[in-house]
Amino acid sequence: MPIEQIASNDSDLLRARATVGDAEITVCTDGTALFDGGAMFGVVPKALWSKKVEADEQNRIAIGLNCVVVRIGSKTVLIETGFGNKLTSKVKALYGTQQRLPASLAAAGVAPEQVDIVINTHLHWDHCGWNTVLDADCTARPYFPNAQYIAHRGEVEHGRLQLERDRVSYVAANYEPLIASGQMRLIEGMEAEVCPGVRVECFPGHTANLLAVHIESGGEHPCFVSDLIPTAAHLPLGWVMAFDLDPVRTIAERKRFYARAVAEKWLLLFPHDHRCPMTTLHLDAKGNVVSQGTSV
Repeated sequence: MPIEQIASNDSDLLRARATVGDAEITVCTDGTALFDGGAMFGVVPKALWSKKVEADEQNRIAIGLNCVVVRIGSKTVLIETGFGNKLTSKVKALYGTQQRLPASLAAAGVAPEQVDIVINTHLHWDHCGWNTVLDADCTARPYFPNAQYIAHRGEVEHGRLQLERDRVSYVAANYEPLIASGQMRLIEGMEAEVCPGVRVECFPGHTANLLAVHIESGGEHPCFVSDLIPTAAHLPLGWVMAFDLDPVRTIAERKRFYARAVAEKWLLLFPHDHRCPMTTLHLDAKGNVVSQGTSV
């Protein structure tokens, strides 16, 4: 499959493209965000992860906010919508968010009105922020007015609990208005078809109902893996995040994913790798899963 890593520097709005059978895949971006390196790598010592990723003086690393446009058949599908523009000034400063998705989509030739389907792999705020924007009276309205939004019912149910562990990540304005209007479809179970050539599958661990997105066309198989494997630096089985609700399950689900993805030569799309948004995988001489590309 032809893959084009089109970004030559960190400021480029379009990160990569691939043609997969009859499908065209473009990695757009909502920019980068600064996350604590320890939180991103969990129990992995900084002495190890800092060999792959550079941290600033506050121990933060820059992660990408990748949002993937898939043009397949007659549909334009958008996977993830970044951090959005509803954050407070304090939170914007803390995470260094940039609100670049509208400009990135425009660079890809996609207007909000042209998006048919929006898939949220889970409902953490850095994956669904542009689902909605606020009007002058602070009413949340869909940023993609003609799209059907897709999320897992279990994600919504968990977010509504507002548990101390992760309630900051679940912002009701990102999804509740869409549910109330009927614009968001809540799927159930482990798998579901979104449209011909696109389906979702649960890989629990980061959240209980985390979705990966499979794209299949012309015998090729890209997969947006979501936070099961956030960047190429997270490919080692034990390099899981402190954000994962069940890190042991994450490791088990990575094994299940790798068994298929490596053998079948899937194209892997990362949610948070700004410099290596897509790659293929292979086994090195020691049997470890490694990327064909380069990471952050």
